[in-house]
Amino acid sequence: MLTMAYALLFYVATLVLVAGLGYRIWQYAATPAPLKIPTTPAPVTRSGVVVRMAREVLVFESLFKSNKWIWAFGFLFHAALAVVLLRHFRYFQQPVWTVIALVQPFGVYAGFAMVAGLVGLWVRRIIVPRVRYISAPSDHLMLLLLVLIGASGLAMKFVAHTDIVAVKAFFLGLMRFDIQPLPADAPLLIHLGLVALLMIIFPFSKLLHAPGVFFSPTRNQVDNPRERRHLAKWAARLETGRVDKA
Repeated sequence: MLTMAYALLFYVATLVLVAGLGYRIWQYAATPAPLKIPTTPAPVTRSGVVVRMAREVLVFESLFKSNKWIWAFGFLFHAALAVVLLRHFRYFQQPVWTVIALVQPFGVYAGFAMVAGLVGLWVRRIIVPRVRYISAPSDHLMLLLLVLIGASGLAMKFVAHTDIVAVKAFFLGLMRFDIQPLPADAPLLIHLGLVALLMIIFPFSKLLHAPGVFFSPTRNQVDNPRERRHLAKWAARLETGRVDKA
């Protein structure tokens, strides 16, 4: 019953994550951008926008310019999270890709770095008055959830070991609709339950800044207002209608 409950939980969580994320991305893409508002100095070519967006996504350029110590904790968390996610890909592959195998020794250290980055960001929300003032309960709960996910994952490595072979068989079975027994270890069940909870609430949380940054007009627009008139699609349809009536 425990195995079936967690299998159903992850099927539901995956459905909510994929459908919810797809819907929110569609919303972002369909939202009109009627103004030309790139944050200057901005690139004047489309290739320049691609380079700028890459710097923003990979090294958080604007955050680095605005606040160095927040950038340090934020970059530490996101970089460590990327390594941790790569390390977890082994549970969904058979055989394991070479690049994923090479990441494995660094995954444990990345787990500690991820939690450290989260704690630093959380402390910021508590000790910085202006940030504390605008922080909602959901901000603290989201940080708590992420910290507990990282801590429970580290607990399985250093406190109460679990059968990772059985865990991998469980997730490979989910992908093949062939449910395999899940170990009943408390840290594992807590960790998986928290991960499933994160998957469910992700499409409705502030964590949507991950896909949202690609749709930010201050970052994805070319700075060419004099060379080319910016016209939103809905405005273009209105203009076309007026021309046809004339």
